[in-house]
Amino acid sequence: MKLRFARAVVATALLALPAAVLAQQPPKEPIPPITEADRKAAFPADVEGHTVHDRTFNYFVLFDRVEWQGTGSGGATLENTTWIGGDINRVWLRVDADSEDGRVEHASAEALWGHSVSRWWDVVAGVRQDVRPGDPQTWAAVGVQGLAPYWFEVEATGYIGAGGRTRAQFEVEYDLLLTNRLILQPVVGLALYGKRDPQRGIGAGLSSLETGLRLRYEIRRELAPYVGLTWDRKLFGTADLARAEGEDVGGARLAFGLRTWF
Repeated sequence: MKLRFARAVVATALLALPAAVLAQQPPKEPIPPITEADRKAAFPADVEGHTVHDRTFNYFVLFDRVEWQGTGSGGATLENTTWIGGDINRVWLRVDADSEDGRVEHASAEALWGHSVSRWWDVVAGVRQDVRPGDPQTWAAVGVQGLAPYWFEVEATGYIGAGGRTRAQFEVEYDLLLTNRLILQPVVGLALYGKRDPQRGIGAGLSSLETGLRLRYEIRRELAPYVGLTWDRKLFGTADLARAEGEDVGGARLAFGLRTWF
């Protein structure tokens, strides 16, 4: 037993000896210090640096809906959202237009300044110009937009116009990924008005409801044709004004379109 213990001690000492000796000896080929030539070789002047979201200005142009709607009287819809700026402050531009039987029934444009107040939410304020229907009308606008829990995209904006007129608009949409490229997008939109406006066929209170279900296929992320079904309805006082003019108060339509961005 004592002999075995002695052999173990000697073996341990022999294994530890080379490491201790080598630790005290300098390397046979010492590493030379880094020179300026080494730095230039590692970081040549023609290699661009890493792009970061610092104080640079960026932009994003989204044509969310460029579509034709059928069943009954056909029509076309255009919805565009553009932003220019940085991570915190941006200028937002919104354009929305609808045509019916070759005539522009509704057209509006908004120019808003947006400020990020949290990771997912912006506060926006600016002006809106309604071109159709009726005479042109200008509104002051303020609202919020962002990403709600469970990835719902929310846009809520309030407007104040001439003569104390008020308006509020809400829209919620969601992208349901069936596959990496096939995406189902439900959308719900509401519009409310504070005062009756017979010239534009608008009643006070809850004025209209628009819903849609669109299925798009992303050939590339920035290019996606889609097919869908939309349903809109004029409500309460607005519906009464439409019936008095012999107009439809709403219905369902098939939609074919393209979603693209750059």
